Amino acid sequence: MSTLTWVILAALTGGVLSVLAAAVFALTARGAWVPHLISYAIGALLGAAFLEVLPNAIEARGDAGATTAVVLAGILGFFILEKLVLWRHCHDHHCESHEARAAEHDHGRSGLLILVGDTFHNFVDGVLIAAAFMQDARLGVVTALAIIAHEIPQEVGDFLILLHSGYSRLKALVFNLLSSLATLAGGLLAYFALSAMRDVVPVFLALAAASMIYVAVADLIPGLHKRAELRATVQQVLLIAAGIATIHLTHLLAGHYA
Repeated sequence: MSTLTWVILAALTGGVLSVLAAAVFALTARGAWVPHLISYAIGALLGAAFLEVLPNAIEARGDAGATTAVVLAGILGFFILEKLVLWRHCHDHHCESHEARAAEHDHGRSGLLILVGDTFHNFVDGVLIAAAFMQDARLGVVTALAIIAHEIPQEVGDFLILLHSGYSRLKALVFNLLSSLATLAGGLLAYFALSAMRDVVPVFLALAAASMIYVAVADLIPGLHKRAELRATVQQVLLIAAGIATIHLTHLLAGHYA
């Protein structure tokens, strides 16, 4: 097969397989598990941001200060985006009359933000896949497998956040699949213009990290404080640690087989 064919197949397979595997896991979970799995999702998001995405962004840019500045700008941008979603919701409905529903979900705010960030991240994954295949087909296969391995736990977290935000299971699956197509877009653009893409990759990575950090800290963690009893707190801490550990483990396994 040609290099371009390898890039297309790997990008499509990697993105779709990651989303479907995450969806199967999330959809088979019982409803009572969702609050606990949200804690796990927080750990997976923070682990992906600080252990995987941000270090790669700094390495690609070669300037930690500039990269973290993009992260700060991204966090501010996502704050503004969330405000716009809130304003739109309050324009369409009387916010006070929807407080009961707000307790159940956040009207899609965190789901929208995580989809934006995940699209950036998937785009960069496509760039990495194309770069690896353009160097060597074997390296490309290994890179694609490593990306699938680290994407699955993150996609589980993303899927759960979409459900938490009020998306139906079908919509959560469809939107995640559409977001995964950014992997193909990144792969194709990188194949035809890899030299030009190198300067953009660190920015996309930094914005992806910003979205993960913002959603975990601003949208999800405050909800955990509604259960302040000791047993619930211990469960939350352990599940957040499990989410971080999962990302760390997949990172180590990917590095071992790369």
